[in-house]
Amino acid sequence: MKTEKPKKLIRWYILGAIGAVLTILAAGIVVPALSYLLSFAAGAMLYVVVEELIPEMSQGQHSNVGTVFFAVGFSVMMVLDVALG
Repeated sequence: MKTEKPKKLIRWYILGAIGAVLTILAAGIVVPALSYLLSFAAGAMLYVVVEELIPEMSQGQHSNVGTVFFAVGFSVMMVLDVALG
């Protein structure tokens, strides 16, 4: 039983090293698409914040109305920032 834990630890170290090598090799492929991936992640995070962390927007019968208007307002502000800045 005592030899089982070090074996598992060694396996995790090996898997971690393999994952690190695969990440380094995949970095060249992912870098051109990184801006798109980060934009998607930011949009997903904004949705989670609006939908889950602001509970007042989820109350009532039409819970998607607040989320849609938040997205519209955010988009208008981004357009104004780019156009005026």
